[in-house]
Amino acid sequence: MLNIQDLTYRLGERLLFDSATALLPAKARVGLIGRNGAGKTTLFRLVSGEIAAESGDIRLPRQARMGRVEQEAPGGPTKLVDFVLAADTERSALMDEAEHASDPGRIADIQMRLADIGAHSAPARAAEILSGLGFDHDAQQRPLSEFSGGWRMRVALAAILFSQPDLLLLDEPTNYLDLEGTLWLTDYLQTYPESVVIISHDRDLLDDVCDHILHLDRGKLTLWRGNYSSFEKQRREQLAILQKTQKKQEDRRKDLQSFVDRFRAKATKAKQAQSRLKMLEKMEPVEAIVDSSVLPFRFPSPAKPLSPPLIAMEGVSAGYDERVILSRLNLTISNDDRIGLLGANGNGKSTFAKLVAGRLDPMKGEIRRSSRIDVGFFAQHQIDDLDANGTPVTHVAELMKDATQAQIRSRAAQIGFPASKADTKITNLSGGEKARLLMGLATFSGPHLIIMDEPTNHLDIDSRAALIEAINEYEGAIILVSHDRYLLEACADRLWVVAGGTVKPFDGDMDEYRRYVLDTSRGILRKDEPQKSGSEKREPAPVRKPAVPLRKKIEAVEQRMEKFNDLLRRIDEMLAAPFAFARDTAKAGELAKQRTQVEKALAAAEEEWLALTEEAESVGG
Repeated sequence: MLNIQDLTYRLGERLLFDSATALLPAKARVGLIGRNGAGKTTLFRLVSGEIAAESGDIRLPRQARMGRVEQEAPGGPTKLVDFVLAADTERSALMDEAEHASDPGRIADIQMRLADIGAHSAPARAAEILSGLGFDHDAQQRPLSEFSGGWRMRVALAAILFSQPDLLLLDEPTNYLDLEGTLWLTDYLQTYPESVVIISHDRDLLDDVCDHILHLDRGKLTLWRGNYSSFEKQRREQLAILQKTQKKQEDRRKDLQSFVDRFRAKATKAKQAQSRLKMLEKMEPVEAIVDSSVLPFRFPSPAKPLSPPLIAMEGVSAGYDERVILSRLNLTISNDDRIGLLGANGNGKSTFAKLVAGRLDPMKGEIRRSSRIDVGFFAQHQIDDLDANGTPVTHVAELMKDATQAQIRSRAAQIGFPASKADTKITNLSGGEKARLLMGLATFSGPHLIIMDEPTNHLDIDSRAALIEAINEYEGAIILVSHDRYLLEACADRLWVVAGGTVKPFDGDMDEYRRYVLDTSRGILRKDEPQKSGSEKREPAPVRKPAVPLRKKIEAVEQRMEKFNDLLRRIDEMLAAPFAFARDTAKAGELAKQRTQVEKALAAAEEEWLALTEEAESVGG
């Protein structure tokens, strides 16, 4: 599908691609991985033709359609569902032409093509995609301008998915999704019928979706068969083999060099020494795989653990001004809890995090806190609060007023900023480095409780692994809000769901929560929901409205049937005219052929209508 040959590209003085070559098979779902800054997004820009390569060639099949989410969020007065529908330019053009076409033959052609591309079911498909990404029916009818940038980026993603290009390029698509949206997207991509290339640091996404991994390392591209876990295993095995081969070659070199050094001066051995010298010169060194080391994260554990519970809530309500966001909160947090906070964006996770951190006072009820509790709070939006003209050292210095420069720099190094990075301006740090600094500052004093809101957004896979290790070594309590299922599974031993205006424990694991989210997004009511301990049922995971009610689907099919019947009526009227085709008998044959095709399309629509009405009757619709 995608053929990259001898690609070379420089960004300033950096050589990002050094005669890189890769051939991606058709219909493949490929994960593009590599360290931050390796050039993954640049490759997308090269493939899409946004920038030109220094040399080399990038080829796609002729007329292949490519889709990629633009960096700028869409806006304006257009309704969400209309914006998504407009992404299918062929459908839009045909629908517009159908409104004005008068030639019966052209009308038949248009209707047949619309039927072929499923144009009349497109609104249902667009609504289903938007629903999966978190937009209910009412939200889909609102204009883009009413939503924040992150939500509008979701709409842009929905439009690309709806247009179903032959080559779909996704650059960190989960960065602006919540866990529920990420689960839906993973499920959607598993059955995507065309080729996909995904840049992602989400291990579960790469494992669940991808059947190939394209690794960008030191300017070269290597395609591996299998998902990310398979790639990791194969790469470890290759590394072990190369290390053994390299050691054997080094030993052989030493033996040859030793012989040359001993016998070069002896006349009887000079010829043999010269021969071995030539062998040394011809011996190509084995290139070892060098995995750049990742600096560890370190979260100081509390110096003096507190007696549990750290926090207890009884009948608590919280919100802003007069608006209640959460109520009926009856929860306790112990000093060794590892809590994963689940729930769709907009349900109140941030409100709950602020309440726990003491940044928001309760409107009602009682919160009992240990008098000496220290809470560390990390949220991605706080990155914008860092002093752009400051450095890691200056930020650490603000927390160590009476310390010496040596002590300050030593602590900065512990956070992950050694001498080579300590004096770098914040504006010149990568997103991952800014996140690392902010985590270090939030946990600086060894808090009893750490709240982390989307801590992995700017971290690559290896850095995420280091973060997991640090969280598991930390001896205090943790509350994690994340769309990274791998992180939650590795670190959280309790799951709480924010839904229905409250927060309650979820008794299942992440696999069960995933199944519940996907079932509710499809409108399936599950009979095997896990129960709360005791007789009271737990609050369900955030329930999204069904993608499109059955009656809407039935109405769409009925409209399609009506159009086909009208088209048949027009064709029959033309065929009934006695002298209409006296001069062009071929036209009559062509029209009769079109009538047969429209009849088949009508029959298929009637079968779909029958299936939908039977389904509606079975669920009481």
